[in-house]
Amino acid sequence: MNTNSQLPLSTVHSSRAARLRESPAWRIAYGADTPSLVEALSVIIGGNKALETAERLLAHFGDIHTLDKAAPDELASIAGVSFATAARLKAALMLGRRMLAPLEERPVIRSPADAAAILQPRLMGREQEYLYVLLLNTRNAVIGEPIEIYHGSLNTSLIRIGEVFKDAIRVNAAGIVIAHNHPSGDPSPSPEDVAVTRAIREAGKLLDIELVDHLVIGQGCFTSLKERGLGFN
Repeated sequence: MNTNSQLPLSTVHSSRAARLRESPAWRIAYGADTPSLVEALSVIIGGNKALETAERLLAHFGDIHTLDKAAPDELASIAGVSFATAARLKAALMLGRRMLAPLEERPVIRSPADAAAILQPRLMGREQEYLYVLLLNTRNAVIGEPIEIYHGSLNTSLIRIGEVFKDAIRVNAAGIVIAHNHPSGDPSPSPEDVAVTRAIREAGKLLDIELVDHLVIGQGCFTSLKERGLGFN
């Protein structure tokens, strides 16, 4: 017999909500309580017996540092841990290490050459024009990898300015560097390049996101539109 059918619906919903709030996943997601290491591991493991599996893992390896050093095959030798679960655990531990890495390890854009060093390998030698954006924080340190926005002819009527800033808005970037290539290998900016720069710069002012530079990448060379004052005046 389902005893829930004998209770008022509001009571059933309240009981389910209370159980949800007691779960490790809810507390971690909403920060309502400080979870234990076992609870944090159980959320990554998942399943009905995740807590028991997490307890076995810690009992076997002793602490999180030893667990971090374990190979996926070692993790998967524990009852309840599949190879896919072991991979999730390794990924979560790797992300934790990366979060602790100093921000100084991120490349910092101090000059057009700094940006070109990151963007040239992605743009040189392409047969079509590609437009990439590089996201920067308030210290001009790079956020993530360069993002491909568009490929084809660089034309203000075809490029959606919102797409240029979409990821910058999502990560709360303070600035961006945009770059595109000239398949001819000549990095001389065209009138259309200047018009695109001006449109993106004006949109950035409204969004409080600075257009730090626009690079045109040629074959083994590049041009900074900012250095030339093109589209930035």
